[in-house]
Amino acid sequence: MADTFPLIPVFDGHNDVLLKLELEARTTGERCFFAQSDKGHIDLPRARAGGLAGGIFAMFVPSNPTQDFSKPFNPKDPANYAPVEQGEALAFTLKLAKRAYQLERQSEGAIRICRSADDIEEAVDAGQLAVSLHIEGAEAIDEDLDALETLYAAGLRSIGPVWSRPNIFAEGVPMAFPSSPDIGGGLTGAGRSLVRACNQMGILVDVSHLNERGFWDVAQVSDAPLVASHSNAHALCASARNLTDKQLDAIRATNGLVGINFHTSFLRKDGGFSRDTPLDTVVAHARHLVERLGEDKVGLGSDFDGCIPPSDLRDVARLPNLINAFRAGGFDENTIRKMAFGNWLRVLRLTQS
Repeated sequence: MADTFPLIPVFDGHNDVLLKLELEARTTGERCFFAQSDKGHIDLPRARAGGLAGGIFAMFVPSNPTQDFSKPFNPKDPANYAPVEQGEALAFTLKLAKRAYQLERQSEGAIRICRSADDIEEAVDAGQLAVSLHIEGAEAIDEDLDALETLYAAGLRSIGPVWSRPNIFAEGVPMAFPSSPDIGGGLTGAGRSLVRACNQMGILVDVSHLNERGFWDVAQVSDAPLVASHSNAHALCASARNLTDKQLDAIRATNGLVGINFHTSFLRKDGGFSRDTPLDTVVAHARHLVERLGEDKVGLGSDFDGCIPPSDLRDVARLPNLINAFRAGGFDENTIRKMAFGNWLRVLRLTQS
């Protein structure tokens, strides 16, 4: 692959910039994605500066899309985890898809929405930002899966059946600390049907927000690699959102992948939210994941624009800081390139074949 980006090119397995732009437009005013800003974590100039070649762009529906988003997200407020009605979720998801396509059109060729691993590779070779569309929490999809066909036609290639709240497909794992991920029930009958349909259509099923029972249900039903786009090692940070070693072993057995999440409370041993978290903490999770999964099954899943990252990773332009931290932590260049980009391309090819 042509190295058309500065430094090592990165494919990021999860970000929330589409939601961030939508919420800013509703509160503080529309922000130009093509101008460098100090708002949020991602815009096109900062993506270029940090070597972001592409990523999975989430379309997430908040529990109350009309709430005041100028206030910080409160992880302890039950209102932030309330169920969302399917019609409302679909309408909001389509707004985010519209925003993605508007960015592609306005970019004059700098952005490309990709429907396959081949598309991603072609976009990166052409110097375009490769965008793969994802829904985080499948509330937009009805039990008969009619909306799934429509969203697939619109470019959807990745689905997290749940966010951290229940829906008709499964129960999401709460963001509890310290806690096992073994909280609540697993997939419903509709959830099992959704996983099978995704397998048939070549849509990646993301297990990041599933509780442990839901994870094992997906492992039983799915014939595709198990992928957690933005999760870390429970052995190093006992958040319910992180993966146990037993789960990591199952991901390895299916030739899957785990994307390292930059959110401080999923990284730190104390579960804290301090931005002073050193990059060595991210490196430690990478090392544990590589030791457990192998160097071909670990990627990055930043959660940019949906997380509190360490200060040294405070936006996408700082990705080279992490690459250098990997080097300082003893990772060789080949392994770093795999974690930064190649491993995501590998698992997307397997999922879509």
